[in-house]
Amino acid sequence: MLQLTAVRSGAAVGAPASIRRLVDICPVLPVTLLDRPPSDRERWCAGDALASRAEALVAAEAARIAAAHGTAPRPHVAASRLLHHYLWSLCLLTAGPWYLDGRAARIAPSALWIEESTGDLALLADLPSDGSAGPDGLRAAVAAHAGPVLGAFQPYVRRGPHALWGMVTDDLVSALWYLGRVLGEEDRGVAAASALLPGGTPPFNGAASFRRLPGTAGRTHWTRTRQGCCLYYAVRPDEACTTCPRTPDAERIRRLEA
Repeated sequence: MLQLTAVRSGAAVGAPASIRRLVDICPVLPVTLLDRPPSDRERWCAGDALASRAEALVAAEAARIAAAHGTAPRPHVAASRLLHHYLWSLCLLTAGPWYLDGRAARIAPSALWIEESTGDLALLADLPSDGSAGPDGLRAAVAAHAGPVLGAFQPYVRRGPHALWGMVTDDLVSALWYLGRVLGEEDRGVAAASALLPGGTPPFNGAASFRRLPGTAGRTHWTRTRQGCCLYYAVRPDEACTTCPRTPDAERIRRLEA
């Protein structure tokens, strides 16, 4: 995900308390809460307009990667990194309220905006929520938003629908796992992700599939292997995500205990 500084808005009128809390406790969530859509439509793009702006958004992501790492990524790498950033943020914003208080946020594509030059996000704060949403409702809320986003980015990431829905699955699991760790309750985050994605829940592919890795001094660590790759290794060749399918368990343990 993009390591950006989140901007806090004092005008979060109507935002559910769980959304405001989520933005406050998640330092890597680069989102501004707004009470009205951004006025600068040249800089900001709504989620329901991604198909018409995807090429420019991918080019801007490629420029950010080149500036940060000194080498220009291939177009499909930049597209994959940007799509992962958007999906992970969407999953956290939707599933976070469900994790915190049992109310899944229903985020319409028109309510989530991305700034072209920075990749930062803005969310319209007056969101509906489903007070009775169980796992089925949360999965439906994520899928309804993610489906058109995948369609917009598919020509640029060069992956088929199965692989793209595997990315959504990975990012939804990752979002809940991350939130559990941030709150000091990793076991609960793992349990929530496992209950939400046990497998056999299309269009999501596969299951959370967590497992324990034995470490040193009797310690064990939660881990899983992503179904697909977010291509971070293509940006930083000497590094890969701990959950990357390219990362062997011995390397996972070394990095988790570093």
